[in-house]
Amino acid sequence: MPHDPVLARAIAQVEAPAPHRPAIRSFFDPATSTISHVVHDPVSREAAVVDPVIGYDPASGRTDSRPADMIAAYVEAEGLRVVWLLETHVHADHLSGAPYLQERIGGQIAIGEQISAVQTSFGRLFRPGREFAADGSDFDRLFADGDRFRIGELEATVLHVPGHTPACVAYVVGDVAFVGDTMFMPDYGTARADFPGGDARQLFRSLRRILKLPGHTRLFMCHDYLPEGRDSYQWETTVEAERRGNVHARDGISEDAFVAMREGRDAGLAVPRLLLPSIQVNMRAGHPPAPEDNGIRYLRIPLDAF
Repeated sequence: MPHDPVLARAIAQVEAPAPHRPAIRSFFDPATSTISHVVHDPVSREAAVVDPVIGYDPASGRTDSRPADMIAAYVEAEGLRVVWLLETHVHADHLSGAPYLQERIGGQIAIGEQISAVQTSFGRLFRPGREFAADGSDFDRLFADGDRFRIGELEATVLHVPGHTPACVAYVVGDVAFVGDTMFMPDYGTARADFPGGDARQLFRSLRRILKLPGHTRLFMCHDYLPEGRDSYQWETTVEAERRGNVHARDGISEDAFVAMREGRDAGLAVPRLLLPSIQVNMRAGHPPAPEDNGIRYLRIPLDAF
């Protein structure tokens, strides 16, 4: 594998002696099987929220702030100062709670710079014949591969890990990594790669990139689904555990074998229940469309597009 200077810096960051480790509190949303995380520096009390959720009922069109309110209540109770609202990608299974939290507890909304590719492909679907800003300008910050930022005294490095979507990133914060949908717990495997811009071969290479982090690196998932034989939700594991036991991508599985497995599985998967509402909101940094003349906001549901 060619030398990867970005990964080398992330490895050095994980291995560097640190006076303290990131403090993490996770929040599970049962309606979407999504896990949001609050990571903070115990010294400065600066924090970031990763992949926040706001509830949405497609039958009634109602939104529900309770998932985000739980996060805000924790932040306020702990006396944290939120500086980042980090999206690992444009989610297809829940609406982002980032704008709601930004108004309540602050923070810059950030995502990978390849968001423009997602906006371009889905902009044609949801806004045919109309101007659409496919430049990521709805977000406060666009991260390139290798970008570094801080959460108080904690160092953070951005890894571009496409395959599930073109814009997927993992955030390595101190000695932990938030991997989004790129991988799941070892007994559940890996993300699908059949969305527009997805690519199973890219996904395999992104997985191997993450799994080159030190074995003790703690990995935090964005989703968990209960596989056969497990009756409790989980979202924290390690690089070593994934390399040893991931049912799709453990050590010893070749790229070609992974691609054949992933493409075969994806061909039989249903479209996510909230894909159409989620994508058109989340590619705008979680902001819904502007109200119409009657003051009501509307989502578009294209017929027979999938």
